[in-house]
This record gives sequence, C-alpha cells and structure tokens, in this order.
Amino acid sequence: MCTHTPTCPTADSPDHEAAVVVAGHLEQGWSLLCNGVLVFEDTGELLPTGQVIAPHRPLVVVA
Repeated sequence: MCTHTPTCPTADSPDHEAAVVVAGHLEQGWSLLCNGVLVFEDTGELLPTGQVIAPHRPLVVVA
C-alpha cells in the first residue's frame, strides 16, 4: 500500500486522515488516501473494509 517515508497511518489507525492523497476529485467532493480511505468533502469517510464514518464537522457555537 503506502510507499511513503515515513509510512502513512493505516486505515485502522486513529490518525488515518493524515495519509497522503493519491487521487483528488474535488469537483466530485472526494479524495482517495494512500491507505485506501475515501474522504468526502462533508468530512464523512469510507474505509477499505466498507465501514462508513459519518461526517464529523465541528459544531458551530454562536455566542
């Protein structure tokens, strides 16, 4: 999978979003990371196992 030095985080690591983008299709709203994770512009993710991670955008707090 990853041939970068240092190696990118695996898809099952907590910091998997830190992997390098290998295919970016911003016009379609998604990017493929070198660890196989699909990241969507709404911050949702699809892991290589098929597991879906719901969007996790920060909540906006109005003071």
